[in-house]
Amino acid sequence: MAQDLSEKELLKMEVEQLKKEVNNPRELISKTGKEIKNFVEAQAANDPLLKGIPEDKNPFKEKGGCVIN
Repeated sequence: MAQDLSEKELLKMEVEQLKKEVNNPRELISKTGKEIKNFVEAQAANDPLLKGIPEDKNPFKEKGGCVIN
């Protein structure tokens, strides 16, 4: 897609994107990093990747074996 646009059109798109980004509220990483860490730690008990999925609720559990005679 970008190959089909002229340099002027690409620069215009970049300026428009920068105009959108300048209005985004910014926070210090020292503050948001702590908030993210606290959130992740609070949600860890409910995370199936950390604690696993109970066998009875696992949709990917094999329902039966393969028998070859």
